[in-house]
Amino acid sequence: MKIHEYQAKQLFREFGVPTPEGYPAFSVAEAVEAAKRLPGPIRVVKAQIHAGGRGLGGGVKVCKTLEEVQQRAQQIMGMQLVTHQTGPEGQTVRRLYIEGGADIARELYLGMLLDRDSGQIVLMASTEGGMNIEDVARDTPEKIVKVWVDPKVGLQDFQCRKVAFALGLTGKTVRQAGKFFHALYALYMAKDCSLVEINPLVVTGSGDLIALDGKITFDDNALDRQKEIEAFRDLDEEDPREVEASRWDLNYVHLDGNVGCLVNGAGLAMATMDILKHYGAEPANFLDVGGSATAERVTAAFRIILGDARVHAIFVNIFGGIMKCDTIAAGIIEAAKQVGIDRPLVVRLEGTNVELGRKMLAESGLAITAADDMKDGAEKAVAAARAYAASL
Repeated sequence: MKIHEYQAKQLFREFGVPTPEGYPAFSVAEAVEAAKRLPGPIRVVKAQIHAGGRGLGGGVKVCKTLEEVQQRAQQIMGMQLVTHQTGPEGQTVRRLYIEGGADIARELYLGMLLDRDSGQIVLMASTEGGMNIEDVARDTPEKIVKVWVDPKVGLQDFQCRKVAFALGLTGKTVRQAGKFFHALYALYMAKDCSLVEINPLVVTGSGDLIALDGKITFDDNALDRQKEIEAFRDLDEEDPREVEASRWDLNYVHLDGNVGCLVNGAGLAMATMDILKHYGAEPANFLDVGGSATAERVTAAFRIILGDARVHAIFVNIFGGIMKCDTIAAGIIEAAKQVGIDRPLVVRLEGTNVELGRKMLAESGLAITAADDMKDGAEKAVAAARAYAASL
């Protein structure tokens, strides 16, 4: 789960991470009122979307007067902001953040994330603040310093000093960096974060450290114990299909292909996407119905897949263990009754109650292409998608 910059900075301040003063705004009038609360003369109008690169896309503007704040807020509010992370379709700006100016002497990068290989938290930093860290890692990896933090012992002072010295910090700024890094680590652990990123982390003319930006993502699996974090969720920033899937406890990710996938088990879902690509198609989604899905959840899954006009065929690939094949069959039949399956449907069933499931589908009267195995199903789904596309 992602949150907006102004929400991230609210959490930063809660844990003692310094940030410039700022206020969210949901209209142009609120933006002007927020600007009036700041000392000035510099205020910054920032678009709030769940994507980076907002400045390059025209979503961050420095203003010197209240009139300019109003003008920039009118330009940004409601714009379709396109960045390298939104894709060409962009994202509609529905919220703004009005922030006071900062005395910027240096711009640094600071991030904290989970290293799944080691099971430790990585604190990484770079002198190349304000740039995409992916570009720095590719072009000048020597400019990134990393320390691995064992969660059993926590972040240590010597690790903080190592990072601070690598960033070229001196004097009181080194001591501030230690407090800054410890505060960020405390936030990361307390709120079940998966990523905390500050880009840029600013060193002011007086040697103070300030988080000029803030990006935080959270582990979705921990939201049941992070209710205050869940309240930050902005559904307007999420794919409506993924929102609907979450309501049915379906693991769904929208992709850009033309073959819809309905699979049980994350491993099988990944293998299904791979085999579709092998035979020349692109998956339209990752969709794992899990091992305890009901016919109603399967129906909901079909409704979500069919809601994507780019889907030209659907491949149902089920290996029944906990998930029974007759439950999938019942879901397919119910989906046909409720929403209508108007695109080619290829079904491969294997495992628990497979004969019953196949019998139910055979007697349903639905236009279903049965597959003998996974390879056969993938080939038939790819061929069906091509034939459907040719008929349009």
